Amino acid sequence: MNALQLPLAVTPRSRYITCEGREIHFMDWEPEAPTGPVVVAWHGLARTGRDMDPLAAHLCAQGWRVICPDTIGRGLSQWSPQPEAEYCLDFYARTATALVDQLALKRFHWVGTSMGGAIGMVCAAGPLHGRIERLVLNDIGPQLAEPAVQRIRSYAGKPDAFATVSELEQYFRTIYKPYGFLSDAQWRLLTESSTRRLLDGRVTPHYDPAMVGQFTHHPQDYELWPTYDRIDVPVLCLRGAESDLLLAETAEAMRDRGPRALVVTIAGYGHAPALNVPEQFELVQRFLAGN
Repeated sequence: MNALQLPLAVTPRSRYITCEGREIHFMDWEPEAPTGPVVVAWHGLARTGRDMDPLAAHLCAQGWRVICPDTIGRGLSQWSPQPEAEYCLDFYARTATALVDQLALKRFHWVGTSMGGAIGMVCAAGPLHGRIERLVLNDIGPQLAEPAVQRIRSYAGKPDAFATVSELEQYFRTIYKPYGFLSDAQWRLLTESSTRRLLDGRVTPHYDPAMVGQFTHHPQDYELWPTYDRIDVPVLCLRGAESDLLLAETAEAMRDRGPRALVVTIAGYGHAPALNVPEQFELVQRFLAGN
């Protein structure tokens, strides 16, 4: 099953909530007859919550409710009028807390890709301590490799613009090649769910380029070892074997300190596995189910 072939029973609702004074968009995958836990699934730095469609569709079909937000400044969420202050992990964690509070989610699991995992670490050790029951970190850890950060900043800070959506899709296929296998339909969905048209008619990725200022205005944001060491719930770390962001030695250290993460290396992937194939569904679901 790919992200464009979803049973009608698991068709999500597109919703908006004001969190910390900012409108946040999220997809609410709520089964007709819930039988499993609630999962918050949070996307990466320059992406949107729609990246979680395949995983959310799979879990929802099993009776699990899945909440997939767009971070402020991404997708359909509001862009920050105070980007230097608000594009940072602290504010993202505050909006996440406001979101789950308004949804009356007392206890839930968290799956986060890249930045979404960093937000999860901050929340699990801080404002949502005792409410996040299990944490999945998809190719993210308490320490980032600087060359990879510079690589991401090089394209995220000044996103290219194209005359056609098809050209933008080819661009996405190039920069997100480390995601691994995506079907043609999934590449098209990734493109269409993260495209905005500029005043001159060209199309560009659907995020506020100012969000990359996080690395300038909050340079220690991703130095998270003290935060990681305070986490006291089970942690699964998925690492792309070819990842340039989460180095093997960092993942190994995550096994030995703090929550002593279960680390699974996924062959053939870089930063970050797309969580869109049955093998990855199974890894996440089995861990969240306590197996």
